[in-house]
Amino acid sequence: MSNEVKLLAHTPDAERIVAAAARLCYSDTTACALMDGLDSQKTAAFLAHLRESGHFSPFEHATFSFAVDGISRVCSHQLVRHRLASYSQQSQRYVLMGEPRTVLPPSVAAHEGARSLFEETVRRSHEAYEALIALGVPREDARYLLPHGWETRLVVTMNARELHHFFSLRLCRRAQWEIQDLARKMLRLCRNVAPALFSPAGPACVTGHCLEAHPCGSPFSSVEELLL
Repeated sequence: MSNEVKLLAHTPDAERIVAAAARLCYSDTTACALMDGLDSQKTAAFLAHLRESGHFSPFEHATFSFAVDGISRVCSHQLVRHRLASYSQQSQRYVLMGEPRTVLPPSVAAHEGARSLFEETVRRSHEAYEALIALGVPREDARYLLPHGWETRLVVTMNARELHHFFSLRLCRRAQWEIQDLARKMLRLCRNVAPALFSPAGPACVTGHCLEAHPCGSPFSSVEELLL
C-alpha cells in the first residue's frame, strides 16, 4: 500500500503568529496589538521578507503534527534523523505484526523475478517470526527477523523552521524515493493551511541555488513542478 499522511493539528493562525513574533523584536508594542494590525497581504509580504533575509527563528512558533501510515522502517529511520521534531512510532515490541505488510520498491515491482523473490522472502521471514512467537520467544526478539521494508505508523510534529529544513533536503531529486514521496505529501498539507509560510519551500534549486557537490543535473523549475 502507498503511504498516507494526514495533518492532525497545526498552530491556529500560524502565519500571523510568526509575523507578529518577528515584528515584536523591533517594536515597542505588544504581540497582540501587532497581530491586530496584520492582514493577509501584510503578513505574506513580511514572511517573504523573513525568508529572503534568512531570518527563520520566528518560524519556530508554528507547529504541525502529522499522522503517517504505511511508510517502511527504511523511511522512518531516515525521518527520525531530523532531530528537531517529536515522534511517536508504533512499537514492534508490543504490537503483534500480523499479516505481512511491506513497502515494495518500484524497482522491485517492475521486475517480475525480483518481485517474486522479494515477496517470497517476506512471506518466509514472517512465517519464521510467527514460529518463534509460537515457541515462546518474546515479540521484542522475534521482530529481529522482520525486514526493514516492514510498514510502520507514527505521529510526527515539527515546527515550520524545521519543516523548511526537512523539505530542502528530502525534496531534492537526490533524496531516496520513499522519503521524497512523504515530504511531498507533507508539503502539500502545509501549503493548504499556511501557504505564506511555505511558499516557497523545497530544495535549493527552487529556493535559491543548488549547493550539492554533485548536482542531479535536472533541477526543478518551481515548487509546483515538484508537487506534481
